[in-house]
Amino acid sequence: MRRLHILFVDSDPHIHDKIRQALGGEFTVQCVGSIVEAKQRLSVSPPDIVISEVVVGDESGLDLCRYVRANPLLRHLPIMLLTSMATLQDKVEGFQAGTDDYVVKPFDTYHLVARIKLLARIKRLERRTTV
Repeated sequence: MRRLHILFVDSDPHIHDKIRQALGGEFTVQCVGSIVEAKQRLSVSPPDIVISEVVVGDESGLDLCRYVRANPLLRHLPIMLLTSMATLQDKVEGFQAGTDDYVVKPFDTYHLVARIKLLARIKRLERRTTV
């Protein structure tokens, strides 16, 4: 079975290292530092899953969710928000913007890997039932 390709979006380069270390053993991880760069990567080579922080510098991961959901070629992509934004209102706004999952930092690596695998499985099943 091929490795899932994850596009990780966060403006903090230290979290890029942490994510590569946490997920690199099971997944292929590509890290970008801005929403603009994420959109460029999505247009060139869509990943299997997008994981984004909500606050990405001056940009918003919620806008990235809306962008993906509005794009017919990308709308099927699973999106996870991995963020320090932890209020109930933050979570509701994330789901309203189009995220499939919402995980609050700090994260446990085993939990995060399990959530990613679950998200991939759900999306695979959705695609089978809509074809």
